[in-house]
Amino acid sequence: MQEFMDVLRRQAHYFGPELAKLAYQRGLAVTKQDGSTQPIPITATPVILDAEEIKRRALLSAKLASATLKMARAVLAGEDPDRLLGSLSPLERTLAERTWEQSRTLATTRVDYFVSGGRPWALEVNATIPAMQGYSDIAARTFIEVVARHLRYPEKGLAALQTLNGNNALALYRALLDGYAAERDGKLPDTVALLCRKNDAQVTELRWLCERFREFGADADIVHPEDVSGDDAFTVKGKAYDLVYRHLFVRRLEQSPAPWVEDFLGTVPGKKAVFLNPPASQVEVKTTFALLSQALTEPALADSAGLTPDELEAVRAAVPWTRSFRHGPGTGPDGAKVDDIVARVAGEPARFVLKRAWDYGGKAVFLGRSVGTVPYEERTRGAYGESLTWEQLCARAAADTQGGGFVVQEVVDTQPEEHLLCGQNSVLPTSFFVDYSAYASVGLTKQPAWGGVCRGSMSEIVNIVGGGGVLPLITTEVAAKLLLAWKAL
Repeated sequence: MQEFMDVLRRQAHYFGPELAKLAYQRGLAVTKQDGSTQPIPITATPVILDAEEIKRRALLSAKLASATLKMARAVLAGEDPDRLLGSLSPLERTLAERTWEQSRTLATTRVDYFVSGGRPWALEVNATIPAMQGYSDIAARTFIEVVARHLRYPEKGLAALQTLNGNNALALYRALLDGYAAERDGKLPDTVALLCRKNDAQVTELRWLCERFREFGADADIVHPEDVSGDDAFTVKGKAYDLVYRHLFVRRLEQSPAPWVEDFLGTVPGKKAVFLNPPASQVEVKTTFALLSQALTEPALADSAGLTPDELEAVRAAVPWTRSFRHGPGTGPDGAKVDDIVARVAGEPARFVLKRAWDYGGKAVFLGRSVGTVPYEERTRGAYGESLTWEQLCARAAADTQGGGFVVQEVVDTQPEEHLLCGQNSVLPTSFFVDYSAYASVGLTKQPAWGGVCRGSMSEIVNIVGGGGVLPLITTEVAAKLLLAWKAL
């Protein structure tokens, strides 16, 4: 669709500011602790994929997410559950120990990829609060609407165009309903609560989702932990909720205790209400992901987790070499035996990235090929209080047990792309590293029609809350229709 992209680049200065303004008004923003909001930038240049490729990546993600849940369960049932539990905060550990055996359903997960040579490589699986379904829809739907009107696309055809592009909010809603039905004998909920902190960084996204849920027919509200009570039901201000969508990190309850909610999250299936997702920190810990990679060379490990041939093939096709970062022998990224993993990684910095096993926001991620750059120096000083060479960092990381220590991953070779970043008064050329995230469900009778979301950042460590922007994800079919409208002008 290069022809369409060329049109967008020529026309962006006309529609870009309106795109940024409307996306911000709809909720493409980060909320600060004081309640003020900051726009998340959006690009006038989308990511364009065939609908079948989006579907293929969602199905790939479903296999990876299922395998990750199985591996976490196998470790917790095995001889060394502390390998995962030791990564967690005290409350996370308590809830994991109370709920892991019963937790078999994840209504929504998100697998984050870098795409290299057209091939998606999975970097991690998000299972605790795998967000951005709302952000992705805001970006895509606003882009389609603004660009379509700029290109004089027939107004009566806009709704069909939006439907053709997909709807992550609808997929999430259907996943939650299916998860509820599985726990309540096929029934549907009358009321839905979206549980989050007050002034959560992504509360504008949750407001968008809440509005969409209401459009789909739900009696839905956003609620906060400190407001919940009830002897026999999940109740907020006198209103009982049947289904709770959890957008709340468990460890946040250690910072702002809410005993009722802590106890509520410790019973799976939920008795006072169905809640999804259940506590799943042990699934998201990167050590679990590393064990998936390791299972490719250790059949006994794959067997212990009950991985299917399809799941193993998904790991083989899409998971880069990943291992727990600690001293000892192992199998290197080329399949050869190595005497010591740490020494192997220390000797070839350009090939590897170190990540703390349990951390949010990409704060403790170190790219070997970035040694000597300002971001590398800032990260090492932030983590260890001093500047470190790669060899020194490897030694410190291998001995560091905080958050379960580190994992090492073979770096995915991705290159920055040229995009047009929109502000409410500007359209600027920007060089972005772009990732692709695909949603999937685990444990439901069928997969909803999940799509994906694309983020861009000037850093290879992509994180929306920490900076960067959202790129609209558009199907080839939608792009072709918009291009035809341009040609008809």
